[in-house]
Amino acid sequence: MKHKAVKVRIYPTLEQTQILAQHFGCARWWWNYALNQCIETYKETGKGLTQSALNSMLPKLKKEEETEWLKDCYSQILQSVSLNLSRAYQNFFEGRAKYPKFKSYHHRQSIQYPQNVKQVGDRLKFPGKLGIVKAVIHRPLDGEIKTVTVSRDPSGKYYASVLMEYESKGIKPSTEVRSVANLIRQGQAHLGKVIGIDLGIKDFAITYDGEKTSKFCNPKPIARSEKKLAKKQRIAARKKKGSNKCRKARRIVAKVYERIGNVRQDYLHKLSRKIVDQNQVVVVENL
Repeated sequence: MKHKAVKVRIYPTLEQTQILAQHFGCARWWWNYALNQCIETYKETGKGLTQSALNSMLPKLKKEEETEWLKDCYSQILQSVSLNLSRAYQNFFEGRAKYPKFKSYHHRQSIQYPQNVKQVGDRLKFPGKLGIVKAVIHRPLDGEIKTVTVSRDPSGKYYASVLMEYESKGIKPSTEVRSVANLIRQGQAHLGKVIGIDLGIKDFAITYDGEKTSKFCNPKPIARSEKKLAKKQRIAARKKKGSNKCRKARRIVAKVYERIGNVRQDYLHKLSRKIVDQNQVVVVENL
């Protein structure tokens, strides 16, 4: 089996926005509560909590008066939080990630639907209260839909990342391909055009193909956006915390951050595509 993810923009209604805000809050609270329980349990016993141990806490919390509002959240969203926290700990202990952190209301919000999400025309149908949500599906969702992650950026935009599963045909490399691969390992085959890439500070990247050195500068729109960002951050810092003007200013700052990220991502895609199209072997330094 092979997997592929497609990120699409979604446009929830006002009522659906309120439901998503509620689900975001429940998922964020459960993550922070479960992470705190894991930390306290480890201090007392020297052992953490498994995914099943975390899920076993949910029924009791839903019956308590202070946390009975958890019942309003789709149950599989909370179970996905338990799974993600368990994986975060596993990645930490195996050296692939840092220690899990508590989540903040002011940062990116996300929830996961592990199953039962379907495409209905140009819309996505979610289980539970959310229902059918308008979406801009720019690529065909032609695989079996598995997990769908719904997120809200600090700028206020909503996205759905759809993970699809495909059946792998199991095509084995031909004898000619294997023989060429063996020759390359032995240094007896012509590799084609080779280029080396060195990431810089003043310049974005410097490449060398054995004859010519090329410099790629940082994109100019980023420099202009960074000046604008500094100005908007100064304005936001003067606002009273918690006020409507402060929230509006923070959203403007988030939109400038989003602009910088989009420009940088677009530049990376175009530059990498150009390098791959023009060369057969790409060598990058190990940082």
